[in-house]
Amino acid sequence: MMPRKARVVEVPAIGQLDRQAGRLSQQLAQALRAAINKGELKAGDLLPSTRRLSAALRLARGTVLEAFAQLTAEGFLAPQPGSGTRVAGSLAPRRVRLSPAKSPSAAAPPLAEQAQRLARFAAQVRPLPPVPFAVSVPIGETAPDDIWRRLGNRIRARGPGAPSGYGDPMGALPLREALCEYVRRSRSVSCTPQQIIITSGTQQGLYLAAQILLDAGDAAWVEDPAYSGITAIFDNVFRDRRMIRVPVADDGIDVAAGAGLAAQARAAFVTPSHQYPLGMPMSMAKRTALLAWARERQAWIVEDDYDSEMRYAGHPFPSLQGLDPDRVVYLGTFSKVLFPSLRLGYAIVPPPLVDAFCGARMLMDRHPPSADQHVLAAFIAEGYLDRHIRKMRGVYAEKRRVLIAAIDAHLDPELAWLQPCDQGMHTVLWLKAGFDDLQVAERANRAGLALRAVSPMYAVGHGKPGLVLGLGGHSDRAVDQAVQKLGQVIRACAAPAP
Repeated sequence: MMPRKARVVEVPAIGQLDRQAGRLSQQLAQALRAAINKGELKAGDLLPSTRRLSAALRLARGTVLEAFAQLTAEGFLAPQPGSGTRVAGSLAPRRVRLSPAKSPSAAAPPLAEQAQRLARFAAQVRPLPPVPFAVSVPIGETAPDDIWRRLGNRIRARGPGAPSGYGDPMGALPLREALCEYVRRSRSVSCTPQQIIITSGTQQGLYLAAQILLDAGDAAWVEDPAYSGITAIFDNVFRDRRMIRVPVADDGIDVAAGAGLAAQARAAFVTPSHQYPLGMPMSMAKRTALLAWARERQAWIVEDDYDSEMRYAGHPFPSLQGLDPDRVVYLGTFSKVLFPSLRLGYAIVPPPLVDAFCGARMLMDRHPPSADQHVLAAFIAEGYLDRHIRKMRGVYAEKRRVLIAAIDAHLDPELAWLQPCDQGMHTVLWLKAGFDDLQVAERANRAGLALRAVSPMYAVGHGKPGLVLGLGGHSDRAVDQAVQKLGQVIRACAAPAP
């Protein structure tokens, strides 16, 4: 059943009528006429009754009737017997042209440098349309819509999922208890519910970690290449902290290189289970070396475990946090395995950091929304999440196989080839040296695809041309056709200029 639309619009502020000047019906008619011209009142809108409007404006009802009659005669209003008076359906908003002296943009103060940087970043990371090869597009056959809806109805009817007063800045206790058991079983994470802070996704967790772990002048290691969400935090917000880009080898971050660049760094931000964007896991040797460096230098490690559940060969790698719970801040999210719009993630922090994370969270947005936390808690505790992930692994493994087959069939291996990877919800397609991957992505997106370039994820001067391809959300035929279209774009970009 469709929700019922409000029948009567709220009339925009009429402004102060000049009662000393008289002719109140003409003043009211002019105010309503201006509202229609500016689009504040739209064609078909139902106006309040003359009785209600006269009471609201403290005018005689005859004055309002006279104004309505004038606007009806001019064609602005259309009385409908038995159903009130509406704005005439044939009217289109008439934009009022302002002189340059009165233009709002001319009078606006100049944007601060910080605002300009953030605006540029927003333009770079706006969501791509849900077409091949957008990342994190939920697949219909794995979306938990029906189960989620039933749990939500049951829990809200019972009470705890209904919004009420302010919540705990750490998040709902039932969700933290369910998460504690889940990450112990699935990721070998060692924690208590009192160490878990529910966030609005990994991005908020990264922001909080950079804010809390580092003081002005401190250095932090960040992988090269890396997720743009972490590099942008240092480039655009915490510019008084030093970001040290540490190269990534085939088995993870190069700890020796990091020590040579900034041995005294206070933190390292890593994606050890599934390096972003390249996809390889960090070897046990590199994990041991990274933890040894952190212990020696009294540094923190921030482990972004964004989609480790999606491993297609063998079991997912255990977490780095499980090897040293007192040194690692562990970040997880449900954006990948459930749906991005849920906006729920979590940070598992060593006990000395709990109060700091709570304080920072309260300053940011006080606490996460309550209702969905209780639904998610039940989804985990009643075993639905484990079943959902098992099903997703099978579906995405097949999607990955279809994508690889299409690339083998339609792309020239001299121009483009896949990065080896057996997990995650995206893969990297490398392009031959000399390609401008930004240009390839732009042309492909204009052709109806959804791609991001890899080179901007590297430090300046280190970039390699490539494309991030998401696996999900589309039929086998759609994927095959999209790869054919991508091949045409790549060949066109490889052709010499006439």
